[in-house]
Amino acid sequence: MKYLEIKKDGFVTWVYLNRLDAMNALSIDVLKEITAFNNDLKRDLETRVVIYTGKGANFSAGADLKEKNEPKSYLELWRNNYGKPAIESILNVDQITIAAVNGYCLGGAACIASACDFRIADTNSKLGYPEIDLGINLNWFGLPLAVRLVGPAKAKKMVIGGEHENAETLLSWGFYDKICSPNDLELEASKMASIFASKPPLAAQMIKRSVNELTYGNDKPIMHMDYDQTMLSYETKDRKEAVLSFFEKRKPEFTGE
Repeated sequence: MKYLEIKKDGFVTWVYLNRLDAMNALSIDVLKEITAFNNDLKRDLETRVVIYTGKGANFSAGADLKEKNEPKSYLELWRNNYGKPAIESILNVDQITIAAVNGYCLGGAACIASACDFRIADTNSKLGYPEIDLGINLNWFGLPLAVRLVGPAKAKKMVIGGEHENAETLLSWGFYDKICSPNDLELEASKMASIFASKPPLAAQMIKRSVNELTYGNDKPIMHMDYDQTMLSYETKDRKEAVLSFFEKRKPEFTGE
């Protein structure tokens, strides 16, 4: 792995997003590595808990807007959706999964956190979905995951509002299971992991799989078009204005075109 740092500690495996020069932004290569690593976990009979976190000060700034990967056609755009498989790979992990959120956790990174079984965050962390201000919808299964954690009204506030929410707010909404000081994040995540690592793995994983089927069973038939919506918004003038204003560091002016 080039962009993931893997550390094993007994029954617990830590996965660090490791692109410090880009706030751990989710490039295509990072997403491919996440998918490959999670798929390989099916052959890992020792790991009982997986903890995802960010190397350095931040979990991740989300999708890498600076990546030069402009598609040549809509067919190429449609096929180059590496985000959804990455999130699906987290949902399909048999082991118990925990997101330890440090610093900024934005867009696709928030989708990663919401796809985990549990979430713990440091009190300085900020989480949000900035896609709306980039002229696109939230895809990668992020919308149903957010709705189940915080309910429809708060999910609309987060996804349509596009604001960065603090840890205390997200704890009160039920997005986070626990918050702690930044210096204690890895320690507290380890404590949380030790609880689930101490349980019989077969029973724990069967329970997890059943709960996920009950909870997420309808997501695929309902959300099969979330990336199609992204493709639709991709060529709008608002999308182009959003990206241009991002790089020019100014407030965008949306016209609805």
